[in-house]
Amino acid sequence: MGNRSSLSVMMFLQYAIWGAWMPILYPYLSDHLKFTGGQIGNIFAVGAVGAILAPLIAGQIADRHFATQKFLGWSHLLGAVLVWQLGSIDTYASFLAFSLVYSLIYSPTLALTNSLAFHHLGDTDDFGKVRVWGTLGWIAAGIGVAQWLYFQHGNSSATDLNEGRAVAFQVSAILGMCLGIYCFLFLPHTPPSREEKENAFFRALEAVLSSRALFVLFLVSIPISCIHQFYFVHTAGFLTQYQQGSGVAEFLTRIFGAGGGGIMTIGQVTELAVVGLIPLCVKRVSRRTFLLVGTVAYAMRMALFAYVDVIPMSPILTLALGVALHGVCFGCFIFVAFMIVDELCAKDVKASAQSLYNFVIIGIGIIVGSKIAAWVGTWAQGDAEKLDYADPAHTEALFSVPLYMALACFLLLVVFYPNSRLKEGDTS
Repeated sequence: MGNRSSLSVMMFLQYAIWGAWMPILYPYLSDHLKFTGGQIGNIFAVGAVGAILAPLIAGQIADRHFATQKFLGWSHLLGAVLVWQLGSIDTYASFLAFSLVYSLIYSPTLALTNSLAFHHLGDTDDFGKVRVWGTLGWIAAGIGVAQWLYFQHGNSSATDLNEGRAVAFQVSAILGMCLGIYCFLFLPHTPPSREEKENAFFRALEAVLSSRALFVLFLVSIPISCIHQFYFVHTAGFLTQYQQGSGVAEFLTRIFGAGGGGIMTIGQVTELAVVGLIPLCVKRVSRRTFLLVGTVAYAMRMALFAYVDVIPMSPILTLALGVALHGVCFGCFIFVAFMIVDELCAKDVKASAQSLYNFVIIGIGIIVGSKIAAWVGTWAQGDAEKLDYADPAHTEALFSVPLYMALACFLLLVVFYPNSRLKEGDTS
């Protein structure tokens, strides 16, 4: 098996593990386990702790002391054992504790798979051809779980549907076990770099602070990552509300399954197309333009959600269009951002730099974004007992906050991000 093929399978399984349960986590915790908004926010937040520690631990180990493929293998084997347990835990304290430990094991692997792929591909522009398989993995897992829910519980009560979502954790565990074994057997050997003695994390941090492009990118990525997490917290429940009562909704449910998570894979389908097209455009379109397009897409998606009942189109089609914009959001901003980080950092700190950026979008983004999503949800519901996604007043207030955040990010990029083609080590 060639490097590109083995790396593509790695990406497929890496994101299938996450895509199996991430889209349905919020409704599972809220509707089945009956956790409060604050408790759910805390669970999402501790799920990002691993990304916070990744630059200090995983990046340093993989860059300097431990073969990356072995680190990934052990991480996924241990993670599989932990995520299996999440499907049977029904108490807040236990779910919080297991989520924390699982985060410490799984989160670092997101950045390290990117780093390993960049190391063996040689040409940064080829990364899209491999990373696109991660999107396919997310789609396959998300639709697979949603279709299982549809055929098992499609005509059952909401209680059965909520309880059935627990299968997502079991699917994730099986996929994690497969990837753990695969890492040892098929991934190319990626030895640590021993050229430098100083800490790789601090070298990566120095690279970010000394480059205007990287510094602005990291700064803008903080609110963008919060908006990204806002989407994952509220969209599955929002879509579930509209997946009832219309022929269009029933048609989409038959294709994508029940529970909201399946329809959310429309975003991964468009992500597949966008990530696949980027390598064809990357030599002609500036990195700045990609980032600006991605930021506009974030704003447009939240506008469609906020004004779904005002736009003269079927609500479920309006929401499907908003979900479809996820591909543009992710591809033109986050995917391109990983490319920029790889291009502008020295070879011996690339893994740490990827982990550092992962810390921003997975660590800060999930923690702060989850808290913001919970706080804004409470604010949007006003005096009502709970947030009602069918109430236009609730949804307009809810999604207007990330909408204006995205517009502010667009202005920051326009004013401060350099409009030039930068090369590795460029500090402008």
